Amino acid sequence: MVKIGNIELGEFPLLLAPMEDVSDPPFRAVCKDKGADLMYTEFISSEGLIRDAIKSRKKLDIFDYERPIGIQIFGGDEESMELAAKIVDATNPDLLDINFGCPVKKVVCKGAGAGILKDLPQMVKITDRVVKSTKLPVTVKTRLGWDENSKNIEEVAERLFDVGIKALSIHGRTRAQLYKGEADWTLIAKVKNNPRIQIPIFGNGDIDSAQKALEYRNKYGVDGIMIGRAAIGYPWIFNEIKHYMATGQLLAAPTITERVDVVRKHLDFSVQWKGPVAGIFEMRTHYSQYFKGIPNFKEYRTKLVMAPNHESIHEILNEVIANYQGLEIPV
Repeated sequence: MVKIGNIELGEFPLLLAPMEDVSDPPFRAVCKDKGADLMYTEFISSEGLIRDAIKSRKKLDIFDYERPIGIQIFGGDEESMELAAKIVDATNPDLLDINFGCPVKKVVCKGAGAGILKDLPQMVKITDRVVKSTKLPVTVKTRLGWDENSKNIEEVAERLFDVGIKALSIHGRTRAQLYKGEADWTLIAKVKNNPRIQIPIFGNGDIDSAQKALEYRNKYGVDGIMIGRAAIGYPWIFNEIKHYMATGQLLAAPTITERVDVVRKHLDFSVQWKGPVAGIFEMRTHYSQYFKGIPNFKEYRTKLVMAPNHESIHEILNEVIANYQGLEIPV
């Protein structure tokens, strides 16, 4: 049984990665339905929380059916991170995660996200302050290092374990790689096999199929897998991995009706949570992913993106079901 503090996550948990502008409550709802064991909010700026910025505060919204759920914060200043941790503590998630992995320039240039990988003493200071300022289990998500010449994840893992983190998720790339090239899980395995480190180690990067998930579990021995981009438009990946690990059999790809049902749920919650304008606008990026691989879908994708209101989107989805019913969709 994998545990983070007192939170039981099963034998081999599958985690939904925190993704900016993606991992909001509507998206998390469909991933939870399809088998995600632990999810995180989008990352939240510690400075934004302290300033009471509306966008940052909105990201604190969590719902009981999502549990266990973690709120993720980022920042480069230990006082701000301590204050942000106290604000998070009051919203009562199951855990608090620190983002030491985001490679985006505007985050990194403030010494936050993956920027902190160049300053290990500061990373340790921030983590120590956060751990001491909250009653929640604190976890960390990070990368192998800043670049090819500074892959310091083994030292990072030991130092963060020593100040009290309860789990570590490692993306198998450096900051310099961004999302390019192949994720290297060999260093993740070294951290997992370090007898000093007695917390769950989760691997992240490039898991886009049930077969690869099983292969990486067996090859690298991690305690669980974190999935990010592969779940966008395809939340079924969580149950597909679980089924394949249990039976060795691949589940059939979701039918067009199943895809539309999930799109409707995602859309309805998006409109409910964000309001009709933002809810419809922000769904537009998801349609191409949900219907990826379906032949001659461009016309419908354009219709969905151009649809003026909630009701017209549902009407277009009805057309999609009528026109594609019975279509064999490849996995």
